[in-house]
Parts: sequence; C-alpha cells; structure tokens
Amino acid sequence: MGRAFEYRKATKLKRWGHMAKTFTRLGKQIAIAVKAGGPDADTNPALRSVIATCKRENMPKDNIERAIKNAMGKDQSDYKEVTYEGYGPHGIAIFVDTLTDNTTRTVGDVRSVFNKFAGTLGTTGSLSFLFDHKCVFTFKKPADLDMDELVLELIDVNAEDEYDEDEEEGTITIYGDPKSYAMIQKFLEDKGFEDIGGEFTYIPNDLKDINDEQRATIDKMVEKLEDFDDVQNVYTNLKPKVEQ
Repeated sequence: MGRAFEYRKATKLKRWGHMAKTFTRLGKQIAIAVKAGGPDADTNPALRSVIATCKRENMPKDNIERAIKNAMGKDQSDYKEVTYEGYGPHGIAIFVDTLTDNTTRTVGDVRSVFNKFAGTLGTTGSLSFLFDHKCVFTFKKPADLDMDELVLELIDVNAEDEYDEDEEEGTITIYGDPKSYAMIQKFLEDKGFEDIGGEFTYIPNDLKDINDEQRATIDKMVEKLEDFDDVQNVYTNLKPKVEQ
C-alpha cells in the first residue's frame, strides 16, 4: 500500500467517527453539488460522486433523497468551502476543511480551538509545502480489470501511476491532480466503473512522530474541531499510531 492510502486508512475513523455528523457533512456536500449542477444525478457528475460516497458510508437512501430535496428549496443557505491551516501544539501542522454559510462563525469556532490548545492559525497557503493536495477516486474493482493497462490510460488524464487496492472492500483507489478532477471522473465513468466516489484530500509529505502524551493532546484538539458541524475534515502531519 502507498503512503497516501495508509495515511487515509489510518485516519478515516477519526475523520468520519460519528455517524450522525457524517451524514450532516455529506448532506452539505450534496447541497453544494445540487446548487451547482441541479438535482439530477444523471446529468450532474458532482452529485453522482457525492452519492457514491454516501453509499459507501452507509447513508440511507431516504437521507440522500431528503438532502437533495432540501437543497432545491429557496430557503436553503449557500455553503462555501473554506480551508483553515495552522500549527497545533508540539509543532503539528493542521488543515481544517469546512463547508459554511457563515464564515465569521466558522473562523471564530476554529480559532477558539487553536487558541485553547496554544496553537496558531496561519494564512491561506502557509502550510501548503507540508501537504500534497490531491483528488481521490475510489471505485469497485471489476473481476477482469487489467491494472497495468488502466494505469497507462490514467496517466493521460493526469492521474498518478500509483494506486491502492483494498482487497477487503474490493475497491481500487487512485490519486490525481485536483485540477483534473472532472476529467478523471469522466474517464472512469466512460470506462464503466461502478460506485465512483470522488473527493479532495491533503496527504502530509513528512509525518511527525511524538510521544503518547503529546499525541493525546493533538487527538483532543482534532476532536474539538470535528465537533463543529461546519468542519468536514481535519488533516494533520501526525504520524498515525500503529495498533499492536
């Protein structure tokens, strides 16, 4: 398994730990997709991608349909994607992805947690050198898939030549240039792959290890950030702890 896959696998439960919050966050992603491209998944690639992710996270069909219907309402708020970045205690870099309809509220909430843990919020882009920004696609692996051939084709749509296979889930995960998200998604759909879920992520390029006491402090800080409904994901360059 590659570095990106191992990091995402190790941190997934922390990022999507509470089912109710997971559904709330996915509902916001549905709202953005519907506002941008309409409620018909057949003609809205972004919505198709979010729905595939919802299915993988076991979000009930009724919840998905309700979120789409709510996004069509005139009274629904417009969400903005805002990323905050800074340093937590012990020199750990932290990225906070949010979807918000009130940036004043959200930045206040995020700043309050950084302040509580003696962290420092930085300016946008100040920590970009510590993380690789990527788009990620996961899809069901067909039984007759020739990965060597697929990799050669993926390079032509700005996807990376490295991929990860989850044999337990029966899926393939690929990575690519975020600017090529739509092109990669179209390629995968044209190839006939099923349940194509896409997202954007930050992968640390230099993991930092700290002791258990310091790790507990970072974990508490991340949990506090994830308590806010506006927060979608929290990324750090903390080296995942290997369970014995």
